Amino acid sequence: MLRYMVKKLLSLAVSLVVASAVIFLALEVVPGDPAANMLGINAQEETLAALREELGLDRGPVARYADWVGGMLVGDFGTSYTYRTPVSEMIADRVVVSLPLALYALALSTLVAIPAGIWAAARRGSGVDLGVMGLTQLGVAIPNFWFAMLMVLIFAINLRWFSAGGFAGWDAGVGPAMHSLTLPAVALALPQAAILTRVMRSALLDTLGEDFIRTARAKGLTRGQTLWRHALRNALIPVLTIIGLQFSFLIAGAIIIENVFFLPGLGRLVFQAISARDLIVVESVVMLLVFAVIMVNFVVDLTYAAVDPRLRRSR
Repeated sequence: MLRYMVKKLLSLAVSLVVASAVIFLALEVVPGDPAANMLGINAQEETLAALREELGLDRGPVARYADWVGGMLVGDFGTSYTYRTPVSEMIADRVVVSLPLALYALALSTLVAIPAGIWAAARRGSGVDLGVMGLTQLGVAIPNFWFAMLMVLIFAINLRWFSAGGFAGWDAGVGPAMHSLTLPAVALALPQAAILTRVMRSALLDTLGEDFIRTARAKGLTRGQTLWRHALRNALIPVLTIIGLQFSFLIAGAIIIENVFFLPGLGRLVFQAISARDLIVVESVVMLLVFAVIMVNFVVDLTYAAVDPRLRRSR
């Protein structure tokens, strides 16, 4: 197990180095000048040069990349070009919205999808199975922002059970804060639940067709006992893969939902920074999101090893 973890940690480190280089180079070739964007088209060349020097934009790309990576290693993400405040403080203010939103959506997705997938697989070919698969097809086909706008129309405008947008803040209490995140979380969770349900059903059906399942049935176990004792655990590996990918998506891919509901999260911060050409904010937040995605995949790999001991054996 230790050797397996070391190999995964080395892979994680290489992935982070490559990702940081790609992010920096991608933003480096983007046309435009942040200093000119801040001062406007009528700014004097001397003023532009002074601002570029102040922001460190007059230095070479290699030096700026080294400073950026070195700063991140000690928790210093630089200073925002637009707001002139530390990027780490801006991220800290926004992550307390984005992370609970992603966890809330993932919990809803998992609580709905796994029982639905098991229920459909246990009744393969029945009306229940066809109904669940029909709903999941609808959930996969419809984008989450459409769900978001539909729920705003129904639950915020017509029924007035929720606000149409904004975040109450954790200072107001856990209840009001989670109430503010409920509609966005449901909008994020529904399409993901549809995907996870289909994967759960497919994986469980594949496992139920294996030889060891037939052996368990031959020994006298009922279909329900075979499903819960033997089939379910072996069917969890592809499901864990999808859950890990979904959590990564929910953290990094909620830009549209956060803008629909006017949530002050990381997605909205990236959108605002792109609009203002605040590149240091963009690259730092994107790098943080990449780090979150890679770490989630690392945890999923370790979970694989816990579920399937064969993965821990050295070849």
